[in-house]
Amino acid sequence: MSKVAIMKTSPETVTHDYNQIMNLANYTESLSKEDKTILKLNLSWTLYYPACSTPPWQLEGVLNTLKKDNYTDVVAVENQTVVTHPWKGAYYNKWLPLLNSHEIDFKPLTDVEWVSHKPKSEMLAMDDIFGGVLVPKMFYNSNVIHFPTVKTHGHTTTTGAMKNAFGGLIPKYRHHAHKKIHEVLVDLLAIQKEIHNGIFSVMDGGVCGDGAGPRTMEPFIGNIILASEDQVAIDALAASVMGFDPLKIDYIKMAHDKGLGMGDIDQIEIVGMDKGDLKNLNFGFKTSRSPVVKWDQRIRKSTMNVKWLHNLLFNSPIFKTFIFASEFYHDKLWYPTTGKKRINEYKKTEWGHLFDEYEYGTFPEYDEVKDWNPY
Repeated sequence: MSKVAIMKTSPETVTHDYNQIMNLANYTESLSKEDKTILKLNLSWTLYYPACSTPPWQLEGVLNTLKKDNYTDVVAVENQTVVTHPWKGAYYNKWLPLLNSHEIDFKPLTDVEWVSHKPKSEMLAMDDIFGGVLVPKMFYNSNVIHFPTVKTHGHTTTTGAMKNAFGGLIPKYRHHAHKKIHEVLVDLLAIQKEIHNGIFSVMDGGVCGDGAGPRTMEPFIGNIILASEDQVAIDALAASVMGFDPLKIDYIKMAHDKGLGMGDIDQIEIVGMDKGDLKNLNFGFKTSRSPVVKWDQRIRKSTMNVKWLHNLLFNSPIFKTFIFASEFYHDKLWYPTTGKKRINEYKKTEWGHLFDEYEYGTFPEYDEVKDWNPY
């Protein structure tokens, strides 16, 4: 029976609580100490925004737990997209001093070798969209720990453990996955089960994101954390807590139907929280779409059956115009205005105070990977 641990937490106890919740979810039974353990961080925006990316307390709690339990072969990774830069994101989200203090390398996936993988599982969308599957060679026979946050997403309603693989298993042209995003997430989970020896997720809901996720959200103090080896089950429970019916979210329902995990929360063993408290836990989130996501979906769907026009818009330099528009809206327009107001309000909370206690460290020196073309 699938098990998900969920706990109440607070800024004062959260790093210790991660140790407790990982053990409640029996993480050592999922992740062998003999194998390399990859920390797949979550970077949804290079800039810092509450609930958008892996918060430093989530990383610290897991690092402390792994150290205590003598996991010695550990590496942290994140990828580059059209909207994120791994080194800059690691700096702005305060990951690097924590990794340095635990002597753990941060390795952008732009710097590693990718190899062709022939899935044994039937692919729903990967072959059609990308013409094949590439995976980082270092992922084979490793453990992976995903670090999502509890938040909504304009393309997928909610995002969590399954969506976090999106950033680790598709090297380039990831925006094309938006055509069949739910099917792609199911494919990625099937691929993970083939290449990893162990899969585990910790999900941070100390501060959650409601509305037009994964970036232009309304921060929400949730004071919860979750953990599980079942990526479908943890996403299902998180979706339920957010106020959604998990089996009405396509990627959860499809993964459940394919036997990749448990999407029916009535069939999940839930530990760490009293049933009465859990029953009353409903954040009432509503997913909305930012103008960028709204127009992305509208243009893709309306041109999908007109191949020459679709290719012209999404497979030519014209697409860089869309990237520029997205970057301008998010980084130059929304973030300095609405975003800053919300960040300033968040900074007045205890979670905001906790974020301020972490150090940025030194801005990293890095070499740009010139042949890494995310377009």
